[in-house]
Amino acid sequence: MHNGIDLDVYFEIIIYPVVALFAIEMISRVAKIPNWIKLLTQAVSCIGFGIAYLVMHVAHWLTAGVLLALAIALLYQAKLSKLNPQKALY
Repeated sequence: MHNGIDLDVYFEIIIYPVVALFAIEMISRVAKIPNWIKLLTQAVSCIGFGIAYLVMHVAHWLTAGVLLALAIALLYQAKLSKLNPQKALY
């Protein structure tokens, strides 16, 4: 089944959020940013990509759903990290 998008576009759609999460991780380590801010920033980037993927010409709802679920998990971890930094998993 072909919906008009090539395989390389699917890989790009997957790679962009991964690169963003990795870049935020590396910048936060170099700049010694608190863990909860890093997690919050990663959640915001996942929400941004999720919304963008929902409103694209050919919506990628499954990828957007996974990114939004990841954002919820990151927001939860950011809250835990803010309340008790010693017990944070990340």
